[in-house]
Amino acid sequence: MESVVLVRYGEIGLKGKNRPAFENRLVQNLRRALGPEVEASVRREHGRIVVDFKGREAPRQAIDRLRSVFGVVSISPAKAVPLSLDEALAAARVLVEEKLRAAKGQLTFKVETKRSNKQFPFTSPELNGRFGGYLLRAFPRLAVDVHAPDFVLHVEVREKAIYLYTEILPGPGGLPVGSSSEGLLLLSGGIDSPVAGWLAMKRGIRLRAIHFHSFPFTSDRSKEKVIDLAGVLSRYSFEPIPVYVVNFTPVQTAIRQHVPPAMTITVMRRMMLRIASRIASQHGIPALITGESVGQVASQTLESMAAINEVTSMPILRPLVAMDKGEIVELAQQIGTYDLSVLPYPDCCTLFVPDRPETRPRIERVRAAEADMPIDELVDEAVATVDVVEPVLEPSLSL
Repeated sequence: MESVVLVRYGEIGLKGKNRPAFENRLVQNLRRALGPEVEASVRREHGRIVVDFKGREAPRQAIDRLRSVFGVVSISPAKAVPLSLDEALAAARVLVEEKLRAAKGQLTFKVETKRSNKQFPFTSPELNGRFGGYLLRAFPRLAVDVHAPDFVLHVEVREKAIYLYTEILPGPGGLPVGSSSEGLLLLSGGIDSPVAGWLAMKRGIRLRAIHFHSFPFTSDRSKEKVIDLAGVLSRYSFEPIPVYVVNFTPVQTAIRQHVPPAMTITVMRRMMLRIASRIASQHGIPALITGESVGQVASQTLESMAAINEVTSMPILRPLVAMDKGEIVELAQQIGTYDLSVLPYPDCCTLFVPDRPETRPRIERVRAAEADMPIDELVDEAVATVDVVEPVLEPSLSL
């Protein structure tokens, strides 16, 4: 009897001839999640990935890491035995003993069997009956409840082994990070953009980030907060997400000198996209990612987005576009970015919001508003100041 973790995936199982590439990427990411110090094999089986800890029980920290990998629908710590009914019954006994030790009084259960190996000599209903009868005889505290049991004993009879488990722990789903090229995330210190980055990773996108820092208008604590947010996002890719920190002070100074107050946010966003597009092109990154949601603030009306988009031909992904603020906050809390995002260190976007921003800017008026700015010179200068910072990753597991 071996202790393993069964990993289930969903969407990548529908990829047809490309399915092996997605499965292999998921296997690589699972290995990266465990780290090089962990002695474990990660192998593909049909419709499953099996993580074998070489005779050890899977530690809870390892389970938590495995279930946070994008592409994973759910995982189950399981017992693996050869294709023997007697050995499978013995493994079931061990699992149920663990359940009974953790509980008081009577427990109800049911057995659910999946028999993909049709050569095994018992059908699924027959196996349900044999496991149920055996466990009822062995444990007087057990009773059957097929509608609302306290736990379910799952039995999977596969080609080379039988797997038994009582837990199904959900994962994030989606696609493995790295299966969908790269995107450059415009990462502020607010709530929205880290959530947008997390959702982009869920679609298989490997992230890099860009942050516009306006010292002394914004403090170094503001920049440190953004690096920490990149560190939280890095927990889901298990590799550091580099942050391109841009000195944005000359750009904002020029905007304050030349642009009417109502247009400053629109022009500022246009400058950010110009700079981000240049950096993305230099590094072969095909798309930008932002945390914009339609109608949330003045710069996020459809008219504003159209005026801002005009300065780049690069695709702009907006994962939050149809979400409301409550949904975004809830997701930020779930993924661990919220507490950092609400720290009181404002970024350059929040510091320079005018009292009455233009909410439906016409493109010709925006062009006129920035006509006196030395745009090409400012973009060149900003790109030349880029400092690449990588967040510190959590230490590898030591098992």
